[in-house]
Amino acid sequence: MSGAAARRTGLVRRPPGGLLFVGLLALLVVVIVLSFGIGPLRIPPGDVVHVIAHKLGLVDAGSLSQRDISVVWNLRVPRALLAVIVGASLAMAGAGLQGLFGNPLADPGIVGVTHGAALGAVGAIVIGATAFGAWTIPVAAFLGGAATTTLIYVLARPDRGTGTATLLLVGIAIAAACSAAIGFFTYIADADDLQSLVFWQMGSLAMANWNSMLAALPAFALGAVALRALATPLDMLALGERQAQHIGLDVKRARLMLIAVCALLVGSAVAFAGVVGFVGLVVPHFVRLLAGPGHRWLVPLSAVAGGLLIVVADTAARSLDPPSEIPLGLFSAALGAPFFLWLVLRRKGAA
Repeated sequence: MSGAAARRTGLVRRPPGGLLFVGLLALLVVVIVLSFGIGPLRIPPGDVVHVIAHKLGLVDAGSLSQRDISVVWNLRVPRALLAVIVGASLAMAGAGLQGLFGNPLADPGIVGVTHGAALGAVGAIVIGATAFGAWTIPVAAFLGGAATTTLIYVLARPDRGTGTATLLLVGIAIAAACSAAIGFFTYIADADDLQSLVFWQMGSLAMANWNSMLAALPAFALGAVALRALATPLDMLALGERQAQHIGLDVKRARLMLIAVCALLVGSAVAFAGVVGFVGLVVPHFVRLLAGPGHRWLVPLSAVAGGLLIVVADTAARSLDPPSEIPLGLFSAALGAPFFLWLVLRRKGAA
């Protein structure tokens, strides 16, 4: 069908999802490699590639300095990879929550899921919990995210006639309650934890290393595979819970699985990067404009686009004011808040 014919029939021609995925993935790889050389210490792209090839055992070190090797391999490579994991997790969770609630304004930060995960992590840090060893903070963040997601869904369930206003009000109330509890934990924290807690609440990847990246990887991989497997149930839920049940979907089971998967993704992201808002709102909307609403491609494309966004934001955060770092959450808020306001006004105008 020609472009003119598509416009006359009201159809929107979009590029194939596979082509978009390959294009975004190639762009992500280029941005990641460029980010390895950007920072207070500038390293040419050729030297960056040389360092990576050397660490992979493909070439000798040659004229590379140990300083450049250490900066690229020990600091910037794991940080960029963790940024991809965090961005992809938040973006996929946003797409999943929007499908679960049947509401395009659902976002882990806006509806309070991020705050619940943050409360779990902050509480574990302040009370010194060690029940799960190195996994204590991620587990606490997951439990906090799962609890808030369940509570929000019970109070703002789509088939109970609740609309955008109810979802936002419930999210605001839960986020405020979690913020108050986080404030209390911050108040009683000792001096050693206080500075890191405050900076952690604004989002940061400053503490990223190979251990944290490898610790975040299993939860991300499990959540990504599970959410991709739930693409068809998400498409069915878009018809409404009753309609989805009539065509054979076990709605209760699908809801529980979506809550668990989204909480796992948000909890792992919050545990390793702190509070980074609006990624789950902005990225799925951007991807829908490119690929349409089908979750078969919405989920993986959101993952790549979310990773791309956080890699760019984190590179700017550590490069604009050296040697200090700007909190990552400030970049995401500066991008997401105007977009959220535009989206609300657009929906109001449409109504």
